[in-house]
Amino acid sequence: MLFPQLVRFTDLSLLLLRLMVAFVFATSGWNHLKDPVGRSKSIGMNKGFTIFLGIAEFAGGLGMAAGVLAQLAAIGFILIMLGAIQKKIFEWHIAFWANNGWNYEATMIVMNLVIVTTGGGRYSLIR
Repeated sequence: MLFPQLVRFTDLSLLLLRLMVAFVFATSGWNHLKDPVGRSKSIGMNKGFTIFLGIAEFAGGLGMAAGVLAQLAAIGFILIMLGAIQKKIFEWHIAFWANNGWNYEATMIVMNLVIVTTGGGRYSLIR
């Protein structure tokens, strides 16, 4: 390891990662809930599913920020991103690096994998 002294910042780094993931998903969920009809058209899903997705993303984002059930939220977010990738590749035929490509979703999957495998660090409301 090149900088072993930085290991002491692992939990702070995981907290910042959790907060970023929480912000992204909570705001996305809020946008689904603010205008479910418009969002359902833009993502190609029905209104009911868009509302469900909005609630899941918003609630998961709040839990992720607080560190409450962060691993379960991360697994849920990974599934959401896999669904988005599936839609982009097989229905919309969008390439990885294309404008609005699925590189963003792949990055979010990896970020959430770190949270799943580390538990999100020790800075949380339940520890």
